Amino acid sequence: MAKTRQQKEKTLSDLVDKIKKSKSMVFVNFEKLKVKEAEGLRKDFRQENVEYLVAKKTLLKLAFKEAGLSDIDPKSFDKSVGTAFGLTDEVAPARVAVNFAKQHEALFAFGGILEGKFVNRDKILELAMLPSRDELLAKVVGSIKAPVSGFVNVLAGNLRGLVYVLNAIKESKN
Repeated sequence: MAKTRQQKEKTLSDLVDKIKKSKSMVFVNFEKLKVKEAEGLRKDFRQENVEYLVAKKTLLKLAFKEAGLSDIDPKSFDKSVGTAFGLTDEVAPARVAVNFAKQHEALFAFGGILEGKFVNRDKILELAMLPSRDELLAKVVGSIKAPVSGFVNVLAGNLRGLVYVLNAIKESKN
């Protein structure tokens, strides 16, 4: 059954909303993926809190135009296009797509949008090599914690030395 105009407008507004909210997007060619592999790709994206959507290029073009990205023309993309939206993490869509493509040659990440501009495959590969947001936060916390831990150990060392001296004096008096 064909979609009504209201359903089409709702689909378009949802897509525009995703485009505006996403921190990054990755475009993949999924044409040669088998159904089971495509389900695995969707599962991997869901685990990383990445939304994945397959839409017609005409719909993408309309959505990009409404979202203020009119300089990007999805009609110029080869074959079918799947779009991964990184709503919380800029790196996650690229990392998932590139890692999945390593195991499944049928998937090909050919570009994306980062900071409102189209980026090519090379930039997507660079982005995929970056650590995740959680890993970066852990490194920052570790960097902040290191000097404090060192300072605590220095203070504890002085106290330990004092305890050893007092213990030695006690032993010498006995």
